[in-house]
Amino acid sequence: MFPWNLVVGQALTRRSDHGCCRNGFERADVHSIRRWWPSPSIDSGVPMKFGNREVAVSREKPNEFAKELFEPLPRRYNLLAWLLSFGQDRRWRLAMLDHVVGSDPRLILDVACGPCAVTKALAKKTKARIVGIDLSEDMLRMGQSNVEEAGLADRVSLVLGRGEQLPFADGTFDALTFTYLLRYVDDPKATIAELVRVVKPGGPIASLEFAVPRSSGWHAMWWFYTRAVLPVGGLVTGGKGWWHVGRFLGPSISKHYRTYSVDWTVGAWEHAGVEHVEHRSMSLGGGLVMWGYRSA
Repeated sequence: MFPWNLVVGQALTRRSDHGCCRNGFERADVHSIRRWWPSPSIDSGVPMKFGNREVAVSREKPNEFAKELFEPLPRRYNLLAWLLSFGQDRRWRLAMLDHVVGSDPRLILDVACGPCAVTKALAKKTKARIVGIDLSEDMLRMGQSNVEEAGLADRVSLVLGRGEQLPFADGTFDALTFTYLLRYVDDPKATIAELVRVVKPGGPIASLEFAVPRSSGWHAMWWFYTRAVLPVGGLVTGGKGWWHVGRFLGPSISKHYRTYSVDWTVGAWEHAGVEHVEHRSMSLGGGLVMWGYRSA
Protein backbone atom coordinates (compact mmCIF):
# COMPACT_ATOMS: atom_id res chain seq x y z
CA MET A 1 0.00 0.00 0.00
CA PHE A 2 1.47 3.37 -0.98
CA PRO A 3 2.08 5.73 1.98
CA TRP A 4 -0.31 8.46 0.86
CA ASN A 5 0.09 10.26 4.17
CA LEU A 6 3.73 10.89 3.22
CA VAL A 7 2.84 12.59 -0.06
CA VAL A 8 0.02 14.53 1.58
CA GLY A 9 2.20 15.61 4.46
CA GLN A 10 4.88 16.84 2.08
CA ALA A 11 2.33 18.66 -0.05
CA LEU A 12 0.92 20.46 2.97
CA THR A 13 4.32 21.53 4.23
CA ARG A 14 5.75 22.74 0.94
CA ARG A 15 7.08 26.24 0.81
CA SER A 16 4.35 28.80 0.37
CA ASP A 17 5.75 30.51 -2.74
CA HIS A 18 4.09 27.81 -4.83
CA GLY A 19 0.76 28.62 -3.23
CA CYS A 20 0.04 24.97 -2.41
CA CYS A 21 0.07 24.86 1.36
CA ARG A 22 -3.69 24.56 1.71
CA ASN A 23 -5.39 22.92 4.64
CA GLY A 24 -7.44 19.86 3.87
CA PHE A 25 -5.56 18.51 0.87
CA GLU A 26 -5.82 14.74 0.97
CA ARG A 27 -5.68 11.61 -1.10
CA ALA A 28 -8.00 11.75 -4.08
CA ASP A 29 -8.87 8.29 -5.27
CA VAL A 30 -11.33 7.51 -8.01
CA HIS A 31 -14.18 7.31 -5.54
CA SER A 32 -13.70 10.90 -4.43
CA ILE A 33 -12.04 13.47 -6.67
CA ARG A 34 -10.53 16.19 -4.50
CA ARG A 35 -10.34 19.85 -5.40
CA TRP A 36 -7.35 21.65 -3.92
CA TRP A 37 -7.62 24.94 -5.80
CA PRO A 38 -10.50 27.40 -6.14
CA SER A 39 -12.47 26.94 -9.34
CA PRO A 40 -11.89 30.12 -11.39
CA SER A 41 -14.95 31.87 -12.67
CA ILE A 42 -15.03 32.81 -16.33
CA ASP A 43 -14.78 36.56 -16.66
CA SER A 44 -17.69 37.75 -18.73
CA GLY A 45 -15.51 40.65 -19.85
CA VAL A 46 -13.56 38.28 -22.09
CA PRO A 47 -15.83 36.63 -24.68
CA MET A 48 -15.41 32.87 -24.63
CA LYS A 49 -17.25 32.28 -27.90
CA PHE A 50 -15.50 30.12 -30.45
CA GLY A 51 -15.14 32.62 -33.23
CA ASN A 52 -12.39 34.74 -34.77
CA ARG A 53 -10.90 35.63 -31.38
CA GLU A 54 -10.82 32.10 -29.98
CA VAL A 55 -7.04 31.60 -30.28
CA ALA A 56 -6.32 35.04 -28.80
CA VAL A 57 -8.73 34.39 -25.93
CA SER A 58 -7.11 31.00 -25.30
CA ARG A 59 -3.85 32.84 -24.61
CA GLU A 60 -5.45 35.58 -22.48
CA LYS A 61 -7.23 33.18 -20.11
CA PRO A 62 -5.89 29.72 -20.96
CA ASN A 63 -7.25 27.78 -17.98
CA GLU A 64 -10.76 29.19 -18.22
CA PHE A 65 -10.79 28.78 -21.99
CA ALA A 66 -9.68 25.14 -21.79
CA LYS A 67 -12.37 24.34 -19.21
CA GLU A 68 -15.12 25.78 -21.41
CA LEU A 69 -13.73 24.27 -24.61
CA PHE A 70 -13.64 20.74 -23.21
CA GLU A 71 -16.76 20.90 -21.02
CA PRO A 72 -19.08 19.18 -23.55
CA LEU A 73 -16.53 16.53 -24.62
CA PRO A 74 -15.75 14.01 -21.85
CA ARG A 75 -18.28 11.28 -22.67
CA ARG A 76 -16.77 10.37 -26.07
CA TYR A 77 -13.43 12.15 -25.85
CA ASN A 78 -11.10 9.16 -26.19
CA LEU A 79 -13.11 7.54 -29.01
CA LEU A 80 -13.49 10.73 -31.01
CA ALA A 81 -9.85 11.72 -30.53
CA TRP A 82 -8.91 8.34 -31.97
CA LEU A 83 -11.33 8.61 -34.89
CA LEU A 84 -10.47 12.18 -35.80
CA SER A 85 -6.74 11.44 -35.84
CA PHE A 86 -7.25 8.29 -37.93
CA GLY A 87 -5.98 6.20 -35.04
CA GLN A 88 -2.75 8.16 -34.63
CA ASP A 89 -3.62 9.64 -31.23
CA ARG A 90 -3.42 6.23 -29.57
CA ARG A 91 -0.14 5.38 -31.34
CA TRP A 92 1.38 8.70 -30.28
CA ARG A 93 0.48 8.05 -26.65
CA LEU A 94 2.03 4.60 -26.71
CA ALA A 95 5.21 6.10 -28.19
CA MET A 96 5.32 8.55 -25.28
CA LEU A 97 4.82 5.80 -22.70
CA ASP A 98 7.75 3.82 -24.08
CA HIS A 99 10.07 6.43 -22.57
CA VAL A 100 8.59 6.09 -19.08
CA VAL A 101 7.62 2.48 -18.40
CA GLY A 102 11.11 1.01 -18.87
CA SER A 103 12.41 2.76 -15.74
CA ASP A 104 10.13 0.63 -13.53
CA PRO A 105 8.62 3.63 -11.69
CA ARG A 106 6.75 3.18 -8.41
CA LEU A 107 4.72 6.41 -8.49
CA ILE A 108 3.84 8.32 -11.70
CA LEU A 109 2.14 11.68 -12.18
CA ASP A 110 0.00 12.06 -15.33
CA VAL A 111 -0.64 15.79 -15.90
CA ALA A 112 -3.57 16.98 -18.03
CA CYS A 113 -4.88 13.43 -17.76
CA GLY A 114 -8.35 14.23 -19.15
CA PRO A 115 -10.55 11.09 -19.19
CA CYS A 116 -7.51 8.99 -18.26
CA ALA A 117 -6.45 7.32 -21.51
CA VAL A 118 -2.76 7.73 -20.65
CA THR A 119 -3.44 7.08 -16.96
CA LYS A 120 -4.99 3.71 -17.75
CA ALA A 121 -2.21 2.77 -20.14
CA LEU A 122 0.41 3.59 -17.51
CA ALA A 123 -1.40 1.43 -14.97
CA LYS A 124 -1.61 -1.46 -17.42
CA LYS A 125 2.04 -1.24 -18.51
CA THR A 126 3.59 -0.79 -15.06
CA LYS A 127 3.07 -1.89 -11.46
CA ALA A 128 3.14 1.74 -10.32
CA ARG A 129 0.51 3.79 -8.61
CA ILE A 130 -0.68 6.60 -10.89
CA VAL A 131 -1.87 10.07 -9.90
CA GLY A 132 -3.82 11.88 -12.61
CA ILE A 133 -4.38 15.64 -12.39
CA ASP A 134 -6.55 17.82 -14.63
CA LEU A 135 -8.28 21.20 -14.36
CA SER A 136 -11.60 19.90 -15.76
CA GLU A 137 -13.86 18.21 -13.23
CA ASP A 138 -16.05 16.85 -16.04
CA MET A 139 -13.04 15.17 -17.63
CA LEU A 140 -11.99 13.69 -14.29
CA ARG A 141 -15.49 12.33 -13.67
CA MET A 142 -15.31 10.59 -17.03
CA GLY A 143 -11.80 9.41 -16.18
CA GLN A 144 -13.09 8.07 -12.88
CA SER A 145 -15.66 5.98 -14.73
CA ASN A 146 -13.09 4.75 -17.27
CA VAL A 147 -10.63 3.73 -14.57
CA GLU A 148 -13.26 1.86 -12.58
CA GLU A 149 -14.50 0.11 -15.73
CA ALA A 150 -10.95 -1.07 -16.43
CA GLY A 151 -10.59 -2.49 -12.91
CA LEU A 152 -7.71 -0.15 -12.08
CA ALA A 153 -9.25 1.89 -9.27
CA ASP A 154 -6.95 0.42 -6.63
CA ARG A 155 -3.87 1.96 -8.29
CA VAL A 156 -5.18 5.25 -9.70
CA SER A 157 -5.93 8.48 -7.86
CA LEU A 158 -7.37 11.64 -9.40
CA VAL A 159 -6.83 15.26 -8.38
CA LEU A 160 -8.51 18.41 -9.66
CA GLY A 161 -5.74 20.95 -10.14
CA ARG A 162 -3.46 22.90 -12.47
CA GLY A 163 -0.25 21.80 -14.12
CA GLU A 164 1.16 25.26 -13.41
CA GLN A 165 0.74 24.85 -9.64
CA LEU A 166 1.09 21.25 -8.53
CA PRO A 167 0.10 20.33 -4.95
CA PHE A 168 3.06 18.01 -4.41
CA ALA A 169 6.46 18.28 -2.79
CA ASP A 170 9.71 18.49 -4.69
CA GLY A 171 10.89 15.14 -6.01
CA THR A 172 7.70 13.25 -5.15
CA PHE A 173 7.30 11.19 -8.33
CA ASP A 174 9.47 8.60 -10.04
CA ALA A 175 8.21 9.63 -13.48
CA LEU A 176 5.86 12.15 -15.11
CA THR A 177 3.85 12.41 -18.32
CA PHE A 178 1.88 15.33 -19.75
CA THR A 179 -0.30 15.45 -22.82
CA TYR A 180 -1.56 18.40 -24.92
CA LEU A 181 -0.85 20.79 -22.05
CA LEU A 182 1.37 23.66 -23.15
CA ARG A 183 -1.18 25.44 -25.39
CA TYR A 184 -3.48 25.86 -22.38
CA VAL A 185 -1.12 27.52 -19.90
CA ASP A 186 -0.14 31.15 -19.54
CA ASP A 187 3.62 30.56 -19.24
CA PRO A 188 4.90 27.33 -20.85
CA LYS A 189 8.45 27.83 -19.55
CA ALA A 190 7.33 28.25 -15.93
CA THR A 191 4.93 25.32 -16.30
CA ILE A 192 7.70 23.03 -17.55
CA ALA A 193 9.83 24.04 -14.56
CA GLU A 194 6.93 23.24 -12.21
CA LEU A 195 6.46 19.80 -13.78
CA VAL A 196 10.16 19.00 -13.47
CA ARG A 197 10.19 20.13 -9.84
CA VAL A 198 8.02 17.24 -8.62
CA VAL A 199 10.10 14.51 -10.31
CA LYS A 200 12.90 12.71 -8.50
CA PRO A 201 16.46 13.16 -9.84
CA GLY A 202 17.02 10.75 -12.70
CA GLY A 203 13.29 10.23 -13.25
CA PRO A 204 11.95 10.18 -16.82
CA ILE A 205 9.64 12.90 -18.13
CA ALA A 206 7.74 12.47 -21.40
CA SER A 207 5.19 14.57 -23.25
CA LEU A 208 2.91 14.46 -26.25
CA GLU A 209 1.76 17.53 -28.16
CA PHE A 210 0.23 18.21 -31.53
CA ALA A 211 2.71 19.72 -33.98
CA VAL A 212 2.98 21.41 -37.38
CA PRO A 213 4.59 19.45 -40.25
CA ARG A 214 7.75 21.11 -41.58
CA SER A 215 7.59 19.76 -45.14
CA SER A 216 5.73 22.22 -47.36
CA GLY A 217 3.70 19.46 -49.01
CA TRP A 218 2.64 17.79 -45.79
CA HIS A 219 2.06 21.18 -44.18
CA ALA A 220 -0.42 22.11 -46.91
CA MET A 221 -2.30 18.83 -46.40
CA TRP A 222 -2.21 19.29 -42.62
CA TRP A 223 -3.52 22.85 -42.98
CA PHE A 224 -6.46 21.70 -45.12
CA TYR A 225 -7.23 18.83 -42.76
CA THR A 226 -7.17 20.92 -39.59
CA ARG A 227 -9.12 23.85 -41.09
CA ALA A 228 -11.71 21.95 -43.14
CA VAL A 229 -11.91 18.21 -42.49
CA LEU A 230 -11.44 18.26 -38.72
CA PRO A 231 -14.28 20.69 -37.89
CA VAL A 232 -16.77 18.92 -40.17
CA GLY A 233 -15.69 15.47 -38.98
CA GLY A 234 -16.05 16.64 -35.41
CA LEU A 235 -19.54 17.97 -36.02
CA VAL A 236 -20.69 14.76 -37.71
CA THR A 237 -19.24 12.35 -35.14
CA GLY A 238 -19.43 14.37 -31.94
CA GLY A 239 -21.78 17.31 -32.35
CA LYS A 240 -21.37 21.02 -31.68
CA GLY A 241 -18.70 20.64 -28.98
CA TRP A 242 -16.37 18.83 -31.34
CA TRP A 243 -17.15 21.34 -34.11
CA HIS A 244 -15.79 24.09 -31.83
CA VAL A 245 -12.70 22.05 -30.97
CA GLY A 246 -12.12 21.25 -34.64
CA ARG A 247 -12.28 24.94 -35.59
CA PHE A 248 -9.95 25.92 -32.76
CA LEU A 249 -7.31 23.21 -32.96
CA GLY A 250 -5.46 24.03 -36.19
CA PRO A 251 -5.08 27.80 -35.64
CA SER A 252 -4.15 27.18 -32.00
CA ILE A 253 -1.38 24.74 -32.93
CA SER A 254 -0.01 27.06 -35.62
CA LYS A 255 -0.01 30.03 -33.24
CA HIS A 256 1.71 28.04 -30.50
CA TYR A 257 4.64 26.96 -32.68
CA ARG A 258 5.08 30.44 -34.13
CA THR A 259 5.70 31.55 -30.54
CA TYR A 260 7.25 28.43 -29.00
CA SER A 261 9.21 26.40 -31.54
CA VAL A 262 10.36 22.84 -30.97
CA ASP A 263 13.90 24.12 -30.39
CA TRP A 264 12.56 26.63 -27.87
CA THR A 265 10.73 23.84 -26.06
CA VAL A 266 13.87 21.69 -25.89
CA GLY A 267 15.70 24.67 -24.40
CA ALA A 268 12.94 25.20 -21.83
CA TRP A 269 13.21 21.56 -20.75
CA GLU A 270 16.97 21.85 -20.40
CA HIS A 271 16.70 25.15 -18.52
CA ALA A 272 14.29 23.47 -16.08
CA GLY A 273 16.85 20.78 -15.30
CA VAL A 274 16.09 17.99 -17.76
CA GLU A 275 19.00 16.11 -19.32
CA HIS A 276 19.29 14.10 -22.54
CA VAL A 277 16.25 15.79 -24.06
CA GLU A 278 15.16 14.16 -27.30
CA HIS A 279 12.09 14.37 -29.49
CA ARG A 280 10.40 12.42 -32.24
CA SER A 281 8.13 13.73 -34.94
CA MET A 282 5.06 11.53 -35.35
CA SER A 283 2.86 10.91 -38.38
CA LEU A 284 4.75 13.15 -40.82
CA GLY A 285 4.92 15.95 -38.29
CA GLY A 286 1.38 16.01 -36.89
CA GLY A 287 2.47 14.91 -33.44
CA LEU A 288 5.52 15.48 -31.24
CA VAL A 289 6.80 13.18 -28.50
CA MET A 290 9.51 14.65 -26.26
CA TRP A 291 11.35 13.00 -23.40
CA GLY A 292 14.29 13.40 -21.03
CA TYR A 293 15.45 12.77 -17.45
CA ARG A 294 15.55 15.11 -14.49
CA SER A 295 19.15 15.96 -13.69
CA ALA A 296 20.65 14.59 -10.50
